[in-house]
Parts: sequence; C-alpha cells; structure tokens
Amino acid sequence: MSVTQDIVATYKGPGRVVARRLAMGQREDRALAILMAGCFVVFIAQWPRLARQAHLEGQELNMLLGSTLLAWVFIMPLFLYVMAFVVHIVLRGFGGKGSSYGSRLALFWALLASTPVMLFYGMVAGFIGTSTILSLVGILWLGLFAWFWLGALVKVHWGGTDAA
Repeated sequence: MSVTQDIVATYKGPGRVVARRLAMGQREDRALAILMAGCFVVFIAQWPRLARQAHLEGQELNMLLGSTLLAWVFIMPLFLYVMAFVVHIVLRGFGGKGSSYGSRLALFWALLASTPVMLFYGMVAGFIGTSTILSLVGILWLGLFAWFWLGALVKVHWGGTDAA
C-alpha cells in the first residue's frame, strides 16, 4: 500500500499497518525516511503558528523558522531514536519479544500517521491562537499519537490481536 493509504489505515488499526510494514523486511533507510517525513511535516505544521507569533510580537519570522527547523529536522530525530531504544529496553524487561527495529518503526510510524491532525493543530494555532479549541485539538493529536504508538508496540512485542 502507499504511505497515504497506510496512514488512513492506521486510524482503523495501527498494529496491522506496522505489522505489514515490518513484513516488508528490516530496512533502516525506510525507517529513517518515515521519521524524517514525520519530522518535516511537523515542522511545516508550525508555520502558521510561527507566522502569527512573528506578526503579533514583532519577531523575525526567519529566526523563528530557523530555530524550529533545527529543532524538528535535526535534533528531534536523534531524540526519537534514543527514545525508541529506551522504550525497547524497558519493554524487553517486561517480556516484550520484538526487535529494536520494530520499536523504532512503531514510534516513527505513529509520528508520521498522526501528522494530519498536527497540521490541523498548526492551522488552529495560526488562525485562532491560544484557545480551548487549540487545547482540544492538541489533546486529540496526543491521544491519536499514543494510540498509534501503543497499538503498534503491542503488535511488535507481543503479537497482539488484529484489533490493535
């Protein structure tokens, strides 16, 4: 399936999608591409908020964009690799049988699959600003990200049901 079809399918069952992607074979270049795509889309999602901030506070937009680019495209991938490894070690301690690659793919795919909601969050932040609606969209994104990641981790480490 294509990446966009897999993103839509993740909303129905994140475990099945990650299991299908794992069945394609262990390819670190594929995992890195998923991670970088997710981080880049999150960077793009920040543009409306940063434009609003620059306009309202009189800040330089290029400086805000540059620092956000550094954070999301260069630093965050390193942090996410470390985070996936730590979670993998913890899950192995609790009896998880999955590979480190599977743990990385679960995290990276959860990020990429949740980016449509992150894009919506960015638009709300840019057009409405700080509000209850922005908080609700943020909670929705966090909930979806957690569901995708946990569902995929259960499938990777314990071979959970197809409902995961």
